[in-house]
Amino acid sequence: MLFSHDFEDGVLHLSLIRDLDVTSRAAAAMRAEALLYAHRPRLVRLQLPTADPSPASLSVLARLRRLCEALGTPLSVFAPTATPQPPRTMAA
Repeated sequence: MLFSHDFEDGVLHLSLIRDLDVTSRAAAAMRAEALLYAHRPRLVRLQLPTADPSPASLSVLARLRRLCEALGTPLSVFAPTATPQPPRTMAA
């Protein structure tokens, strides 16, 4: 399974289970497109699995954005925030 989904009150919630790679990109895009056309939501929410998504995940996001624009459906995208790393200190 590439992502989970839920449809509630006209909102299609999509959540990528893991960051995508090239081999899973097309399947994820096709599944997202099928869900979008099947449910015809008033809003789509996409949850990314990481704060720094792979190019394949960004490609699926771009395709989903274009589909939502074509249907006039707003798209919201969420991702975890990156935890800043403390500065490294030099040992004396």
